[in-house]
Amino acid sequence: MTFQQLLTDTALAFVMLGVAFWPLEWAFSARVGQRILRPAWGVDFAFFLGQYFVWAPLSVLAIMVARPLLQPEALAGLRAAVALQPTWLQVVEATVLCDLCVYGWHRLCHEVDWLWRFHAVHHSVEHLDWMAAHREHPLDGLTTQFVCNLPAFVLGIPLGPLTMVAAFRGMWAIFIHSNVRLPLGPLGFLFGAPELHHWHHARVEQTRHNFANLAPYMDWLFGTYHRPTGEERWALGLAEPFPRGYLAQLFLPLRDLVFPGRKAQERTQPS
Repeated sequence: MTFQQLLTDTALAFVMLGVAFWPLEWAFSARVGQRILRPAWGVDFAFFLGQYFVWAPLSVLAIMVARPLLQPEALAGLRAAVALQPTWLQVVEATVLCDLCVYGWHRLCHEVDWLWRFHAVHHSVEHLDWMAAHREHPLDGLTTQFVCNLPAFVLGIPLGPLTMVAAFRGMWAIFIHSNVRLPLGPLGFLFGAPELHHWHHARVEQTRHNFANLAPYMDWLFGTYHRPTGEERWALGLAEPFPRGYLAQLFLPLRDLVFPGRKAQERTQPS
């Protein structure tokens, strides 16, 4: 892909997402009065550009390189059996296993210190909207995508049938960060609603709820489900000091790994 094509695709993605989400955020605001150009919008825009220009293409490349390594000969019989299943069943299996893996990984990112250092970048956002969804450390994003695709790779499920599911999951991940209060009724048990994930971003000492961003039934199964009521007035972000610049947020977790004596063990892990 040429730089010009990458630039065109990034600009098109920005316009399409803005057209899709800005009207929703205006009509169904979770936090009425929040401006489009709210504080730190520029930082999240830098994360948006970084993802589309650099990190997402590199993540796709890394995942495709790793795919053959995750198909051991010992599981060839299992993959052959899965290949005989109808496509719809393969997609359902891959989706449910993906939801389970992502739930477990996300929960670990909150409970294991060296994983939290990277995931904390995402939780440093203090104003949620569709742009805030892109604030994510590239290593956090890469490992999450790797975990999400792991079941399909191991089972040998072709990526083609999963393309639409992946696109839907990507859009839904942006939706649950948007400044929207739009309860989904019974569908909220299968598809995460924004208020669930907004609560997950609450500035508390340690979150215990809503780790399954896109599959609330996983939280229900493991006892971590909570649906907040009333207006969204809780503070968002981290309970600890955190750098605000794009590059500083990228390098802080790496610095903590290189200089473990500086890691903030005294930090309490916020949501």
